[in-house]
Amino acid sequence: MWCHRLLLLATLAISAAESAGRMNALDGAAIFADLTPREMRNVRDYLTNRPELGLTSARSKKLDKNSILLMELHLPRKHEALRALDRGQARPEREARVVVQFGDQPRPNVTEYVVSPLPIPTSHRRKTFKGDRPIKFESRPMTWAEYAHVYALLEKVALTAHAVLLESTGFAFHNCTDRCLTFSDIAPRGLASGERRSWIMLQKFVEGYFLHPVGFEVLINHRSLDPEQWTVEKVWYNGQYFDSVEELVERYESGEMEKAKLPEHDDEDLFSTYVPRGHSNTRTDKHGPKLVEPQGPRYNVERNFVEYAGWSFAYRVRSSAGLQVFDLRFNGERIAYEVSLQEAIAFYSGDTPAAMQTKYIDAGWAMGTSDYELAPGIDCPEIATFVDRYHYYDTDKPIRYKNALCIFEMTTATPLRRHFNSNFSGGYNFYAGLENHVLVVRTTSTVYNYDYIWDFLFYQNGVMESRVSATGYIHATFYTPEGLQYGTRVYSYVLGTSTRTSFTIKWTWT
Repeated sequence: MWCHRLLLLATLAISAAESAGRMNALDGAAIFADLTPREMRNVRDYLTNRPELGLTSARSKKLDKNSILLMELHLPRKHEALRALDRGQARPEREARVVVQFGDQPRPNVTEYVVSPLPIPTSHRRKTFKGDRPIKFESRPMTWAEYAHVYALLEKVALTAHAVLLESTGFAFHNCTDRCLTFSDIAPRGLASGERRSWIMLQKFVEGYFLHPVGFEVLINHRSLDPEQWTVEKVWYNGQYFDSVEELVERYESGEMEKAKLPEHDDEDLFSTYVPRGHSNTRTDKHGPKLVEPQGPRYNVERNFVEYAGWSFAYRVRSSAGLQVFDLRFNGERIAYEVSLQEAIAFYSGDTPAAMQTKYIDAGWAMGTSDYELAPGIDCPEIATFVDRYHYYDTDKPIRYKNALCIFEMTTATPLRRHFNSNFSGGYNFYAGLENHVLVVRTTSTVYNYDYIWDFLFYQNGVMESRVSATGYIHATFYTPEGLQYGTRVYSYVLGTSTRTSFTIKWTWT
């Protein structure tokens, strides 16, 4: 009798502890929730009303201005969050991390602020880093305003070289309505501290323009905050370097150089598009396999808190870098405090200056803000739960990214475990197997030509997997015979350059 009562009391105590732990995790998930549109607008209004900051519109075409570049959640200190998660204490105040570009100062700089408390901020403090060294203004990311001035300068370059471009490519950049050229810019923007010099590569402005370089690249020095002071330092055309556009034109017209002549452009040539072509062996009159949930989803999503098969965690999508999960627990036990995407880096090589200079560090392009809309049935199963995200980057207001994250359960089509116990007489003693399902949290990052598909996967046996799939378009440059040392010819005038890509996932234990 007493044993039964003690067992019942112990069971009730365990159940109460588990319930309290779940409630702490659910309540604590708000600690890691991304800023809401209301919070973003309130932070913007608060900082804009601080006369000492002198903030103006981020969308102004001026470069010598003070403006907000980025706004996202500022995470609390780990020990402060754990007090709320493990002891049920009050959650730490929500704060925003704001990156401000101060171009209208005697010494332009990039400064970060922590603004609090949210949702109604009343104070801000400067965020310092090791050594309290200032961030050089030349190291700032490119913005819409700066790209507008790059475009204007390229129009002047293209006007001077109009005959060269038209004769060589059949396309034009200046005053163009049909068969136009566009451009891609290359990073890093210089090889020494304090530089801001970018190689710009012209391409045919057609679908899949990444695969249409035309063999014309220019090096622009755009360090000055006065675009009228920008200069073209080098021109690369068909494997040859020139000190100015005028020198290229002069030598081109005098016939003192090797001219390029691209094949006549065929509008029906679909090689760079996603239009299906050729014969397919896959039947299109019948649907392929589909995921179904006969009785609805087996996972639960409540705001930014997810539960599935013993798992629970909070998630967010950081504007600067991307997907993160916090307070990751399995059967009530914390497995990790944080698992988060930190960086994607791609190093290229090649014969053209754009190819040999390319070393992309994608968080510098605000990789997290490129999580565009996911297509049901392609990017994620139709049954997935789709979630909108909001970002504040190079803008004056929060921007909604519809269906930018999805959550779904899927079968792996392989058993989690199985065994066939043979009796070695044509039969068996027993068979046992467990079907394997996994929960997937997915976002994508479309950073210019390539698309990263980021997956965090949660298995029913307590295993978590982080996975990235790369797709989209290759980073292509103009073909030269010397370029074959660095890549493969993929079209008559296109070289697919070799690359080495690495990804960084951060794990923080408890």
